[in-house]
Amino acid sequence: MLAILERIDPHSDRIDLLVELVCSLRPRRRDGGQARANVRTLTQLLKGNPQQAWALRSYIVTLLENRRHTSLYSDVGILSNDGFFTELKRRIAYRVLPPALDDIYLSDALAGVLYAEDDHEWIRAVPDADWLALFDVVAYAPPPEDAKSDRARYVTLTGVLDAIRTLSCRICALGLEPLLVHSYSEIEDFDSPFLMQNIEVNGYLDAYARRLDGVMERPDDPRHLLVMLDQCDEVVAKIRRNSLSVGTSVALTYVLVAITQSIARLRKLLFLVDTSVAAVPPTVSAPVALESPDSPGYSGTMLPATVPQPAQPHVSERRAAALALAQELIEAHNTKYQVGGLFRQNIHLLARNVTENASRTGEHYIAESRAGLRGMFGASAGAGFIVGFMAMFKILLGYLRAAPLVESFLFSMNYSLGFMLVHMLHWTIATKQPAMTAQRIAAGLHSRDGRGIDFDSMAELVNKVFRTQIVSVLGNVVVAFPTALVIAIAVQQMTGHHLVNVDKAHHLLHDIDPFHTPALFYAAIAGVWLFVAGLISGYYDNKALYTRMGLRVRQLRWLRWLLGVERSARVSVYVENNLGGLMGNFFFGILLGTTGTVGYLLGLPLDIRHVTFSTANFATALVALDYQMSWQMIANATAGVALIGAVNLLVSFNLALWVALRARNIRFTRSILLMRALGRRFLHAPLDFLFGPRDIDVIDVAPEAQRGHSK
Repeated sequence: MLAILERIDPHSDRIDLLVELVCSLRPRRRDGGQARANVRTLTQLLKGNPQQAWALRSYIVTLLENRRHTSLYSDVGILSNDGFFTELKRRIAYRVLPPALDDIYLSDALAGVLYAEDDHEWIRAVPDADWLALFDVVAYAPPPEDAKSDRARYVTLTGVLDAIRTLSCRICALGLEPLLVHSYSEIEDFDSPFLMQNIEVNGYLDAYARRLDGVMERPDDPRHLLVMLDQCDEVVAKIRRNSLSVGTSVALTYVLVAITQSIARLRKLLFLVDTSVAAVPPTVSAPVALESPDSPGYSGTMLPATVPQPAQPHVSERRAAALALAQELIEAHNTKYQVGGLFRQNIHLLARNVTENASRTGEHYIAESRAGLRGMFGASAGAGFIVGFMAMFKILLGYLRAAPLVESFLFSMNYSLGFMLVHMLHWTIATKQPAMTAQRIAAGLHSRDGRGIDFDSMAELVNKVFRTQIVSVLGNVVVAFPTALVIAIAVQQMTGHHLVNVDKAHHLLHDIDPFHTPALFYAAIAGVWLFVAGLISGYYDNKALYTRMGLRVRQLRWLRWLLGVERSARVSVYVENNLGGLMGNFFFGILLGTTGTVGYLLGLPLDIRHVTFSTANFATALVALDYQMSWQMIANATAGVALIGAVNLLVSFNLALWVALRARNIRFTRSILLMRALGRRFLHAPLDFLFGPRDIDVIDVAPEAQRGHSK
């Protein structure tokens, strides 16, 4: 470290020695303690060698004077205007082959100095007091008698002012995007705050320029500008809230994130250059402690990271804000090509909307009483009846011996059309429920740490989900088995041959063997596809709202001519309300039908096992073997069906619950309290826990609840 300091040329504008100096500070193996020790060592070396401290100061000043600052403050850590997918492609490309750097720009010089992706971690690990102490030693190094004044501070200040203008223009352009007007049409009824803030910024910067030229004593007070920025934030917040009712898109979320980032950065830069801003902006985060010419202790020869005179007992708020902004810029620079960060920033709102739509769907899958359970059993029984025929059609399609891709298409259409028919008849596939009901449970966990949650109410909801799910599975299985059995018997009676031969029957039984085949692994794959189908359903529900699908269908002239105005209106309402369910079922069928073929083509052990289809196949095999099955075979097949169903449900439920919690930024760590509440409910009323409360009890609860609310 000392050898590097001795080689510093105060008049050099090359970054090579600065790179070496930072390397000497960078710890090995992300050791924060070592980083702190290195910074303190450098501070002590400079305190003991004032001439080297001045040389380092002059060297940094020269670097700053010869570089362009604006892009560092206006671009780093802020999404570009190119859109999500363009930004995604750029990040992927630059991860493989980074862009060419031109260190005439301060942002590119920063890339050359802090090139390690984890540099921001050790920099944040060093206490702020240590960094400020190092800045003090460098900024207030005693100058030699022949020292000349420098322009580094002026160059930095003008760079920040240019960045303020750039950010304001960007906010104005993004705020006038048709995407925002589409989602918040009220913005056309009054002067857009996005436009007005740009007018205010231009007036403020013009006055600031006159202040720098000595024409006026002080720049204008930016309070009205800050009010405009508050109004911009309010519009963004309203659009986010409205998105739950009108939908959203990746493009809209990208614009909202870019606006929010630009406004936040603009506030921070305004705070650093203007002394009339009294409060530190929220989550302020910059390279050096920049202060305006009106700040106490200002000197034209100071570093752009100018700090108050050492005699001041307290660190100024602007110094803390500047240091925080420095750390933010460094972290943003280190992570600017990370794809994961882009997804985290932009997918959250869309994921929240998708899970919210699934949550609303999940409410229909939860029975409140025994009457509701009977209705759910009936809906599930109807689906079991359909699945019995779907299982037969799949066996018959297999006899075609079609090419793999053709067979995959036929299987997919069998699944997709069957599931869509179940949906249109308002019947229920039991395994579709967990992906929906998990979202409903997550919606109830509104607190990040579990505080404020009524665990008894949450236990009641989980209990309802549990017993509804059990009844639904029973409805599917109890009807699918005899339906497949009757179909197999009917085929035998009509043709004189079994639907499947003995070898095929043994193969069907082998497929659901949970102990000697990967049937449970295949069931887990089906559980993943159930979860994915739930996301697809929520996505298309959101899309139907955001794109106003119902209105678009209603405006089709050919549909009105074909069906008439009244019927086309009913069709449009049906499409808007059921697009998610139809598309989720369609793609679920595609996923089930193609998994085995993809595994075959790739040479991988991939297939699916679904509880209802496994039940139907068990019945078909039973007829084909003329009911000649040992009790061990029956027990094995029964266990297979039960375990396949359990894996289907658990995998889809846990994945859906995990995504729903992440979309809501919930960390629920008090599951033990929820389990205790469930245990109390079971011990208090085991019959109600398993079969639901009597219908008369549910009817009696409503008046009590109403009286409670009236009090």
